Amino acid sequence: MKLNYFVVGTNDMDAAVRFYDALFGETGPKQTLANERMTYWQDESFAFAVAKPFDGQSATHGNGTMFGFGVESQDEVKRLHHKVIELGGVCDGEPGQRGPVFSAYARDLDNNKISFYVFAG
Repeated sequence: MKLNYFVVGTNDMDAAVRFYDALFGETGPKQTLANERMTYWQDESFAFAVAKPFDGQSATHGNGTMFGFGVESQDEVKRLHHKVIELGGVCDGEPGQRGPVFSAYARDLDNNKISFYVFAG
C-alpha cells in the first residue's frame, strides 16, 4: 500500500495556489487541474491538492496533522524550508538531524504543517 494523494483545506484559494505553485515550481509536482473549489498538483507518484471544504465551513488545520515531502538532499530540505518562510509561511522546526532523517518543519498560509526530509546515510 502507498499513499497516493493528500488534500489540505484553504480559506483563500488564490493565495494557496500562488504559495504552492511557487513552492513546487522548481522541482515539485506540476499543477494539473483547477476549478473554483480545488487545485491539484501531480508528479509520477502522488497528487496533492488544496480545497475549499466541501461542507462550506471554514478550513482549519488539523492539530497533529502533517504532510511530508521526501527530497534528495539536506540542501533541498534547507532550500524548501527557506522558500516556505519567503512565501509567508512560518517556521515550525529549523532544518536538522532528527533520528534517521534530516528534516525541517514549517506551516503554510492556512497553518497546515509541512515537513521536508531526506533519510540520512
